[in-house]
Amino acid sequence: MIRSWMVIGVVTLLVALGANFITPSDVQWFKRLRRPRWLTFEPAIPLIWTVVFICGAWSAYIVWESTRSWLLMGFYLLLEIVTIAYNPAMLRLRSLKVGTIIGGTGAVLGILLALTVLPISGWAAVLLLPYIIWSPVGTYTTWEMIKLNPADA
Repeated sequence: MIRSWMVIGVVTLLVALGANFITPSDVQWFKRLRRPRWLTFEPAIPLIWTVVFICGAWSAYIVWESTRSWLLMGFYLLLEIVTIAYNPAMLRLRSLKVGTIIGGTGAVLGILLALTVLPISGWAAVLLLPYIIWSPVGTYTTWEMIKLNPADA
């Protein structure tokens, strides 16, 4: 029998694969951009996002098991799609402003989702804290990069 946590995990993984819709020239554009001096943790970003997505999927599982709400699962899916859209959209359009807007949208959606699930499960809301903490960091970093790379805003 297929369990709900398996479906949530597969959907999370499939949506995350959408981040791969970039080309080598997109990556080269991003690599050449100047970064804030305080951005010393860039090599850890993939690991950080892995933890964030695992926590988000676990939160979705708790909510699904508590409510069986397709609407809430749609909210989780929307948040993941917006989050995953950050890299392909910013890199393909070569626009840090697009990245900042998408990142900010994700941060707001993450907070709204956590507030929505809080009455259902405190643990589900707590598991969204890594997203709520990390998403603004990434958004702020992108915003700071606009100042350092005005031609690529």
